Amino acid sequence: MATGLVALFDDIAVIARAAAASVDDVGIAASRAGTKAAGVVIDDAAVAPSYVTGLSPKRELPIVWRIAKGSFFNKLIILLPAALLLSEFLPWTITPILMLGGCYLSYEGAEKVMEKLGAKKQGKTIDEPIEDPAAFENERASAAIRTDLILSAEIMAITLNSVAAETLLSRAAVLAIIGIGITVVVYGAVALIVKMDDIGLYLSQKSSALSQRAGRLMLKGMPFLLHALSFIGTIAMLWVGGGIILHGLEELGVPGPAHVVHDIQHHVEMATGALSGVLGWLSYATVSALVGLALGFVIAILLHKVFRIGAH
Repeated sequence: MATGLVALFDDIAVIARAAAASVDDVGIAASRAGTKAAGVVIDDAAVAPSYVTGLSPKRELPIVWRIAKGSFFNKLIILLPAALLLSEFLPWTITPILMLGGCYLSYEGAEKVMEKLGAKKQGKTIDEPIEDPAAFENERASAAIRTDLILSAEIMAITLNSVAAETLLSRAAVLAIIGIGITVVVYGAVALIVKMDDIGLYLSQKSSALSQRAGRLMLKGMPFLLHALSFIGTIAMLWVGGGIILHGLEELGVPGPAHVVHDIQHHVEMATGALSGVLGWLSYATVSALVGLALGFVIAILLHKVFRIGAH
């Protein structure tokens, strides 16, 4: 009997060690994948506030929560099972799907640039009279969730590529961890950004001189921060969209454009010494954004001028 119990405890210990090792492997894989997806996470955090700012202050946090719930749904209900199924049965479809997302992001970014250059705005904006606030809020939230779906797809694809050699269960665990963690971080940051003016107002009314100065500084800085985020968000759409297209073409057997961009990055790195890492990355991101901008212009012209979709 004692021997049987000892054997049972030995088996339990072996299983426990294996489970611990598996958890460690998942944690390491999640950390590695999260690092590789960090660029897209920054893009996501920069893009999201533009869909919330300018609306009623009382509706800001509810809208952020609504978009965050949509993001959870995108990542965990749509993208996670889809990514696992495609990676198991139709791995060749992942690249074309991502390229469609890249086209969408390029179009969105290019349209914002065209509007800044004086083109007609497509659809309602916060600068125009809003006849139905509820409908407009729904439109903004839906647009944010659609854009989140594209960025989330890129994040999940990067994550999936980082753990391609892992078991199906480990891949699922890592995708879930990254999906939940990134959504919490991104929309927590968005909620803080959009309520920064309220925090600044609260601090400016405190009795402490230091709190008052900090509050006034936050209030004065908010317009600049929001403009900066709008600019970063547009550049991010173009950068990620163009990058997806370049990488996708390379994966589909058309490596020329990607090689040109990598050559530019290499030459910049060779010429800039200690700053080679930063300036090399910046050159790659800039050229990717220009590719996205050019593609987005073409798509916008085709949609609005040729097919008359969304034209006034």
